[in-house]
Amino acid sequence: MRSDRIADVIVALPADILASPPDYLRSARKRIELVAGGERRQDSVARAFARVPDSADLVVIHDAARPLVSQDLIARTLDAAAAHGAAIAALPATDTVKQSNREGVIIGTLPRSEIYLAQTPQAFRRRVLQDALASAHAGDATDEATLAERAGHPVHLVTGDARNVKVTTPDDLDAAERFLGRGHDPLTIRIGVGYDLHRLVAGRPLVLGGVRIPFEKGLLGHSDADAVCHAVTDAILGAAGAGDIGRHFPDTDPAWKDADSLVLLTRAAAIVRAGGFAVANVDVVVIAERPKLVPHLAGMCAALARALGVDDSRVSVKGKTNEGVGAEGAGDAIAVHAVALVARQS
Repeated sequence: MRSDRIADVIVALPADILASPPDYLRSARKRIELVAGGERRQDSVARAFARVPDSADLVVIHDAARPLVSQDLIARTLDAAAAHGAAIAALPATDTVKQSNREGVIIGTLPRSEIYLAQTPQAFRRRVLQDALASAHAGDATDEATLAERAGHPVHLVTGDARNVKVTTPDDLDAAERFLGRGHDPLTIRIGVGYDLHRLVAGRPLVLGGVRIPFEKGLLGHSDADAVCHAVTDAILGAAGAGDIGRHFPDTDPAWKDADSLVLLTRAAAIVRAGGFAVANVDVVVIAERPKLVPHLAGMCAALARALGVDDSRVSVKGKTNEGVGAEGAGDAIAVHAVALVARQS
C-alpha cells in the first residue's frame, strides 16, 4: 500500500466478504477496488485483471497472506518485469531437496543450486499476463508464473526476502510477529527493580531472604519484614507489569500481619507465571552494617530460588556495608536493592 510504484490496487475477496470488507481496506491510503474472487486462484486473478486500467503497462500480483512484503522487493520485481516481461520473487533452496513417490520413498535428489522457492510479488507486462491467463484452461496452477511459462514466456527470478513469509499456519503467524518485533508483547525479556528498607528494632526476629539470622534486633514491619523477599517481590512483579507488593499484599490487610514473606514471594511468582512470564534470574544487594551476612547468603539464595521456582544458580544475594553512612551505616536500618529479569513463556 505504501509503495510509490503502485498506482491502483485491486483486491479479490471471497464473495461472502465482499459485501462487508475489513475496515483496513476501507481506510487505506490509496484507492482500492474490490472484486469477487473465483473458485481457483487464476479465476480470482482474471477477475481482478479485468478491472486493471487500460493505461497500466505493468501488473503486480501479490498474496494477501504475505503481509511483510517490502517496498524494495516490489520495486525490484517491477524493474525485472519491465526489462524481461515477467519476474517473480524467489528464494534459493538452502536444504537438500528430495523427490519421493506417493508411498513416501525417495526416488531422487534434486540439484539444490537449481531449486528456488517462489514468493510473491510476481510482476508482468500487461500482454504477458494476458497471454498467461488465457492459458488457464490448460489446468490449475499455483501461481501466475506457471501460467506464463505454459504460454511460452520466460520468467526471470528476483532474489526474494526471508521476511516475506506466507502466513498459512499458526507457526507462520508467530514468525511474522517476530519479524515485526511484536509476538504477543513488544518485549519478550523484561527487567524489574525492587527496593525495600526497614528499621532495626529490639524484640523482633531478623529474617532476610527467608533465613532467620541470630541478632539482637529485627526488622520492623507489618509482616515478618523480610526486606529481601519484599524487594525481590517488587522486582519480579514490576518486570511482569503486575504492580507491586503493596497492591497484592497491602499492610492494611490483617491477613498479612506477621506473614511469612517467602509465602508472599511464592504467590507473587505465581502471579508472574499467570501473566505469561518466567523468572530468568534475580540479583540482590543487602546493605547492612551488622550482622555479617556471608554465612547466610547461600541459604538465602536457596530459599528465594524455591519460592521463585528456579534453580539456585539463578539467584544471587550479596551483602554490603554502607561505610558508616546514613541509617544503614549507623546500624538503625537494613536496605535491599533487587533486580529481576523475566522472559515471556512460549
